[in-house]
Amino acid sequence: MPMAEINVTPMVDVMLVLLIIFMIAAPLLTVGVPIELPETQAKQLSSNKEPLTVSVTNEGKVFLQDNEIPLDEIVPKLLAISENVFLRGDRSVNYGQVMRVMARISAAGFKSIGLVTDIEKQ
Repeated sequence: MPMAEINVTPMVDVMLVLLIIFMIAAPLLTVGVPIELPETQAKQLSSNKEPLTVSVTNEGKVFLQDNEIPLDEIVPKLLAISENVFLRGDRSVNYGQVMRVMARISAAGFKSIGLVTDIEKQ
């Protein structure tokens, strides 16, 4: 007589391993553009929506999430995608370059642009 029960133990083992892998990998997937953020003592903002991140590297390159983008194309893409924008600027980038990016975003009608920094070490 054949067994009528399904053995779910191997499936549970695989699911637990996948859960652990995703728990470890998820924090590493946030923003992939490596920049050194300036440090401040400002409090962290709470947001329940996933923000759209614009990054300016120390060479002055502009990234939308992980993709490099020309400055002229940033406004149409932002308007099509999101309403929340966070701007990340490398601490060694020219202040004028960050302000040019911020001015383009602001001129597109985004009234709330968050500037991302690291927490200052004391």
